[in-house]
Amino acid sequence: MHEQSSFLLLAVVFLLAAVAAVPLAKRLRLGAVIGYLLAGVVIGPSTLNLIAHPEDIRHISELGVVLLLFIIGLELSPRRLWLMRKAVFGVGVAQVLVCASLIGTLAYIGLDQPVNTAVVLGLGLALSSTAFGLQILAERKELNSAHGRMAFAILLFQDIAAIPLIALIPLLGGASSDVGGESNLEQLIKITGSIAIIVIGGRYLLRPVFRIVARTGLQEVSTATALLVVIGTAWLMQSVGVSMALGAFLAGLLLADSEYRHELESQIEPFKGLLLGLFFISVGMTADLGLLLNSPGAVLLLTAMIIGCKLPLIYLVGRTAGGLDKLSALRLGVVLAAGGEFAFVVFQMARDQQLFDQRMHGMLVLAITLSMAVTPLIILLLSKLIKPKAAAVEVPEELKQIDAETPRVVISGMGRMGQVIARVLRAQRVPYIALETSVDSIELSRSLSHDMPIFYGDSLRPEILRAAQVDQAEFFIITTDDPDTNLKTAELVRRLYPHVTIIARARNRQHVHRLIDLGAFAVRETFHSSLEMSKQVLTGLGLSEAQADSRLTRFREHDEQVLAAQHKVYDDAAAVMQTAREARADLERLFDSDQIEARSIDEALQRPPE
Repeated sequence: MHEQSSFLLLAVVFLLAAVAAVPLAKRLRLGAVIGYLLAGVVIGPSTLNLIAHPEDIRHISELGVVLLLFIIGLELSPRRLWLMRKAVFGVGVAQVLVCASLIGTLAYIGLDQPVNTAVVLGLGLALSSTAFGLQILAERKELNSAHGRMAFAILLFQDIAAIPLIALIPLLGGASSDVGGESNLEQLIKITGSIAIIVIGGRYLLRPVFRIVARTGLQEVSTATALLVVIGTAWLMQSVGVSMALGAFLAGLLLADSEYRHELESQIEPFKGLLLGLFFISVGMTADLGLLLNSPGAVLLLTAMIIGCKLPLIYLVGRTAGGLDKLSALRLGVVLAAGGEFAFVVFQMARDQQLFDQRMHGMLVLAITLSMAVTPLIILLLSKLIKPKAAAVEVPEELKQIDAETPRVVISGMGRMGQVIARVLRAQRVPYIALETSVDSIELSRSLSHDMPIFYGDSLRPEILRAAQVDQAEFFIITTDDPDTNLKTAELVRRLYPHVTIIARARNRQHVHRLIDLGAFAVRETFHSSLEMSKQVLTGLGLSEAQADSRLTRFREHDEQVLAAQHKVYDDAAAVMQTAREARADLERLFDSDQIEARSIDEALQRPPE
């Protein structure tokens, strides 16, 4: 009972710290990462000492990093990497190598660190914060600018580079390769076999499993399956002496092109957010404020070294390898100059491998945190000193490819209407994403075209919409045949993403009115096909094609006017009926006048000239 009470107290302390610190940090424009770190500092041993033993939660908090790497793997489809190859593997590689070389050299010569430690320090500090950098760019609406796209490409490579770096730490730390009495060859065979199991299982086993789970329609089973995949692969890699993160990353990478990608991301995201926040809190708890008080000069000097080394180097890389102008390169350097969240992971592992002591680890945590905290201030100062030019900055062609998979259109429902729309968009090379809940429809569409961007997901779930990047889209098209589902989906999308234009399938006139109230453009599912059938009848009865088109155009315009008038009174049945009767009489008069006019024209044409 006492242990249960202690666990509940721990949970209350962590949640209270996060709820108090993170909104405050975001309000100060410092970002959620800084908020979690500050929360950890406050509740940790160096301040309030509410949590006396931070190591007790370490293993649980590390799952946050594992889930983060799984999500990164999900987002790295081979096609996307190929489109971004020049920016990611050109500029990204240059940035990491140049910054790591300088910082590592300074650590080796200036700080008199061993070679292994200098390598870890150089590579770890060369990384920037993905969450922090992209958040700053999003807040300033600069994600689509030249430096914003370049920052995205560099951060993407850094996320990839963090995987081998994490796996490299035990080797640099001199960890014994003879695990449990096994030889190097036996260990290598185990590692190779484990990777083969993950690759083969991910390619041939996971999709049938997710298909079976999706057919159950049970969210809890889907969540359990997603967690099983991530934690299972992490455990498998850890059991053979390799980083858990590598297994999770491989699993995500193998499922990047799966039709269940968005469903997996939506299931994992809440756990990733909470556990990653817990990880940053645990890092904050290990921060030694005594170092800042006793050796402020050393901590501030290390902070200045991080920013002072990275900013000019990233500026030069942006100018030379990235082809940016001076102002864009400077902004790129400021955004990426701070340390990153993966540095906390790397340095915590390095401390465990005795690559450096507790004091060095504490100084690094403080310096990285301070570098992230001062970045918004540097950006604010830069914006005050340098006014942007009126002319728009030309975005290099290879950077335009970065958002090639960001959908301009999201289609909800891939029935007959959705498929026609998808074919038109595909022919026009308009990037889109389609969401469907029918496993059979998805399998059929994927069998016809393997790279069709159709994914399993319910549009009524906000996390699915978020995973499908609806916030980046311009149009959201609802084509499902259930009027209630269409209305609920339109209402949800309008509430969450008011900037998106909604085009929705409507069953009847009443359905049209309700969709219009939600701010959607309603398209009646049978109206236009009925007009086409009417045209065939009229031409078959003797009217010319021009006459049929003229009458149907008149009918369509009149009907749209009546629909607009009925929208004002559609909740009053009597008023609607009266409007319909009046409209019918008006339409008959219009057609009668058309026929009289047509006869007059015919008679005038047949009359002999005087």
